[in-house]
Amino acid sequence: MERLQKILAQAGVASRRKCEELILSGVVEVNGEPVTTLGVKADPAVDIITVKGRPIKGESKLYLMLHKPKGVITSASDPQGRKVVKDYLPGIKERVYPVGRLDYDTEGLLLLTNDGEFANLLTHPSHHVPKTYWATVKGIPHGSALERLQQGILLEDGMTAPAEVEYHDVNTEKNQATITITIYEGRNRQVRRMFDAINHPVVLLRRVRFGELGLHGLARGKFRHLTPREVQDLRGAATKTHKIQK
Repeated sequence: MERLQKILAQAGVASRRKCEELILSGVVEVNGEPVTTLGVKADPAVDIITVKGRPIKGESKLYLMLHKPKGVITSASDPQGRKVVKDYLPGIKERVYPVGRLDYDTEGLLLLTNDGEFANLLTHPSHHVPKTYWATVKGIPHGSALERLQQGILLEDGMTAPAEVEYHDVNTEKNQATITITIYEGRNRQVRRMFDAINHPVVLLRRVRFGELGLHGLARGKFRHLTPREVQDLRGAATKTHKIQK
């Protein structure tokens, strides 16, 4: 069950705000009954929903993977005129939303969908879907520093869950190291804050895996549709219980 204005917006009738105006004006009906108040819920798979007497078209579910470039906003629009992920989805007319976020300076694997249940399943904090990053950091962290990340580290919003951490590459000339880190949470700028906490700030951050799904050669700035098997595997990763020792 979804709010009626959300169903209308997802079906491409109009923006969410305009759909609210249509409801209040009395031109929207559910199963033949006019709806004139906001907050009413319906099931588009069961209920007959019409606008000015015309039934709305059901929206097919989309599941996309984008290789987000650095310097792109994980948002539908940006008042400052910066690039947003929608700019990298040519031919996609449906309204899709990011599953979680990648910050402006982070690149890599970003999922997008119009399936709210799927997005909630993958981002709910109780599900612990693993997300793997390559973090290029200043300096070369000692093993003891990485052990702090592995065991969980105290940030301003609490202790992190243990992470899986290992060296990916070391560049002694630049005094940098690239670390593979897998986390099971989705806090704001979490990976960057974890490395800040061990005094090795991130220079470049790239998400390379979400659950068992990897980029697999997808070029930066390009997207593709997920296969039904990939969607099923992601659902399985979300429902699987990951044992995280505090």
